[in-house]
Amino acid sequence: MVDKLDPVRRSANMARVRGKDTGPELRVRRTAHRIGLRFRLHRKDLPGRPDLVFPKHRLAVFVHGCFWHRHPGCPRASMPSTRLDFWEAKFAANVERDARQAAALEAQGWRVLVLWECGLKDEALVETALREAVFAARPASDRVPHKETTQ
Repeated sequence: MVDKLDPVRRSANMARVRGKDTGPELRVRRTAHRIGLRFRLHRKDLPGRPDLVFPKHRLAVFVHGCFWHRHPGCPRASMPSTRLDFWEAKFAANVERDARQAAALEAQGWRVLVLWECGLKDEALVETALREAVFAARPASDRVPHKETTQ
């Protein structure tokens, strides 16, 4: 299949694809803020500059687009029909870079949570994922639920 856009227009179109402050990322940020979680954005001192960082919980969150980061089994992770060699190399490099950055964060004692674009439509699922990740990141002594006294 031939690209419907000429190379100049295609280049301009691809240049508009943002790396931060994307719609999916903003959804996660709104949800985190709404449930009382405070975070930092795109910390330059951490591998991969995570989209959200919860320093108190040592949790780094990446909001990945299914297409660019190759969400396994997701229909959004389609393969372009032109320039296959270029796209296969590009996507393989993205996946390898993501794994390398997550491993570097974990080696520094951070927990890593990846939220996929296709799973962000349901705000309740995003909230649950964030709460579970924060809860799991707490020290074991903080995870013991308080017993309520009944009279």
